[in-house]
Amino acid sequence: MAGLEGKTAIVTGASSGIGAATAAALAREGARVAGGARRDDQLKTEIKLELDVTDVESCKRFVAEAVDRLGGLDILFNNAGLALGRAPFTESSEEDEAAVFGTNVTGLVRMTRLCLPHIRDGGHIVSMGSVAGRVAYEGGATYIAAKFAERGFTYALREDLLGRPIRITTVDAGMVDTEFSLVRFKGDEEKAAAVYRGVDAIQPEEIADCILFALTRPWHVNVDEIVVKARDQSSGGRILRGA
Repeated sequence: MAGLEGKTAIVTGASSGIGAATAAALAREGARVAGGARRDDQLKTEIKLELDVTDVESCKRFVAEAVDRLGGLDILFNNAGLALGRAPFTESSEEDEAAVFGTNVTGLVRMTRLCLPHIRDGGHIVSMGSVAGRVAYEGGATYIAAKFAERGFTYALREDLLGRPIRITTVDAGMVDTEFSLVRFKGDEEKAAAVYRGVDAIQPEEIADCILFALTRPWHVNVDEIVVKARDQSSGGRILRGA
């Protein structure tokens, strides 16, 4: 196992859920962490910075300050992401599509491009994917398309960086108990709660464990992808409740 003592990390979407859990786990393992989020007042990382991955200037400011304060960069965790709505594509809107693609695809690609020049030899890029990027389900076309794109980008980046001492991983998760559904249903607490009712969902800390596993393998090992779902979930749309 490789240790993380003395490593430096950037975590996007670090104010809650998987981002917050992973930032905390990295810090416990000895890494210095710069967390970015729109809700920067909720960050608990050593370095707390405002970040909107859909905004070019916000991303540039964030990367410049984070790298300067960290003194270099070893780990990038592209975690910022969201879904909006759970309805047939015929009910989609330009605004929702722009937000979903701008956060999950353009924002992730932008942050990777901006951070890459600063990632030191021995570095690691981890991106938060989804089982939605592997098998489609009804009522989630734009989010599914975005997560398929994230996985494709991760594979392509692996090809382009072959020979450069940087490892690359995507973690494709199923049902995780976070604010994801509350955002998806635009603040409707009843709809959000129904998603997790009758299911023992994955907890954010358990996804953080998966990320630490990938980060701490021997240097010659690249964990290309981790797919993790609740025991009672076989795909993005097929869930056994009340078992």
